[in-house]
Amino acid sequence: MKKEEINYLDFEIDKLTRSVENVATGDSFPTEITYLTRIDIKQVTKKNGWLFNWKKELNTERREVYKLTIQGNPTCRS
Repeated sequence: MKKEEINYLDFEIDKLTRSVENVATGDSFPTEITYLTRIDIKQVTKKNGWLFNWKKELNTERREVYKLTIQGNPTCRS
């Protein structure tokens, strides 16, 4: 059996909210959590500023991958 590579995340959570908050303006946006789909993969690429291999995660067996989006706007990219 192939040994699964362990990836660690390098970020800090500064506060917990029930929304996404724009730090610069203080604006807050309610969010939704849904499954990431193969269609979503086209939006979350290195070219679009993502430094995470979403495709690899989605293709890993026995793993569920979710996305956090602004409520009512699931395709919004920032």
